[in-house]
Amino acid sequence: MGGGSCGGGGGASSPCASCKLLRRRCAKDCIFAPYFPPDDPHKFAIVHKVFGASNVSKMLQEIPVHQRGDAVSSLVYEANARMRDPVNGCVGAISYLQNQVSQLQLQLAVAQAEILRLQQQHAAIILPTAAQLYCRGGDDDHKPRVSSPLVMSSSASQAAAANMGAAALTNFGSLQPLQY
Repeated sequence: MGGGSCGGGGGASSPCASCKLLRRRCAKDCIFAPYFPPDDPHKFAIVHKVFGASNVSKMLQEIPVHQRGDAVSSLVYEANARMRDPVNGCVGAISYLQNQVSQLQLQLAVAQAEILRLQQQHAAIILPTAAQLYCRGGDDDHKPRVSSPLVMSSSASQAAAANMGAAALTNFGSLQPLQY
C-alpha cells in the first residue's frame, strides 16, 4: 500500500502515521510504515482508536507479508464502519444492504406479476378483435370466409393467455432467494 519509509538514517524521512501519532521514533523495520504513510494520518488514527496499536501490530505480525495490505484495508474499513455504527459496525451495513436487496426482489416480483397481468389482459382484448377482423365474410355477396393462423376463438385466446401466464410464472420461479 502506502510508500512511507520510516525514520532512521539521519532524520531525512518523516515517521509513519503510526509513529507520529504515538510520538515515538520510527525504526527502519517499523511494521506500520508500509501501510500507514505519513501523508494519511487519519487512516492510522481511526484504526488505533478502534483496535489499538498493540493489537494491530500483533495482527500484522501474524499475517504473511503479501496479505498485510489487504488486512490493513479491512481494518480501516471495519474501523470506519464501527465509528459510524458503534453497536453493529460493518455487520450493520451488510444487514442493511441485504434488507435492501430483499425489498428490491419483492418490488421486482410485484412488477413482473403486473407485467404478466397486463399481457394476459392485452391478449384477451387483442385476440378476439383480430379474429373479428380476419373472419369477415359470408355476407350476401357469397364471399368466402378468410381464415388466418392468427384467428382464435375466445376460449382459445383465453387458453393462450393462461399458457403465457404459466410460462412467465415458471421463469419467475427460477429466481433463488438470498442465502444469509
